[in-house]
Amino acid sequence: METPSEAAQAQTQTRESVVGGLRISWDPRVLEPRPWTAAQAQWLADLSLGAPEGPALELCSGAGHIGLLLAQLTGRSLVMVDANPVACDFARTNAERAGLAPEVRNELMSEALADDERFAVILADPPWVPRPEIDRFPEDPALAIDGGPTGLDLAVECLTLVDRHLADGGHAVLQLGTAEQVEELLAAHPPTRVACEEVRRFERGVLVHLAG
Repeated sequence: METPSEAAQAQTQTRESVVGGLRISWDPRVLEPRPWTAAQAQWLADLSLGAPEGPALELCSGAGHIGLLLAQLTGRSLVMVDANPVACDFARTNAERAGLAPEVRNELMSEALADDERFAVILADPPWVPRPEIDRFPEDPALAIDGGPTGLDLAVECLTLVDRHLADGGHAVLQLGTAEQVEELLAAHPPTRVACEEVRRFERGVLVHLAG
């Protein structure tokens, strides 16, 4: 039987994944980087060619793989926001390894951005698993996947911040679990400054393009 100290050691054992060619370190206290999520950075990098000058923002950045890939592809400066200090530490480590220097803010989203900050491109990767269902994913830390009672609590906050902080003519890509969640989110919380342009479906989730 595994002892408490062995269990704790396993919980903090650093692992490594490759996402979009980037080597990403993480441990089980943060969400394992999924290779498919490189599509989010790549799509937004393509969209950014039509965006104004200005920095990029990643909300719920985790270990940082999606935002760092975006920064590498676009050359834009990057602000990363996550409430988990462990995730922020990994984001800094992974950025240094990639030769990048983002600003990493270990804060709640609601407190991380100044009212007048605007970003040309925004990634948003909120937890989207409904709280009653998180036990279906025992390999994932609850903090990283718990989207509240319906799975949309943090998605609502991300959508609000995108609506408020995306620059005119900018582009954002939001990650959620299903197209049905996208429809529910936009119907219940219609944004005022951005519009949904396209939804792309993948095996592990969906990506939503929001344009300013």
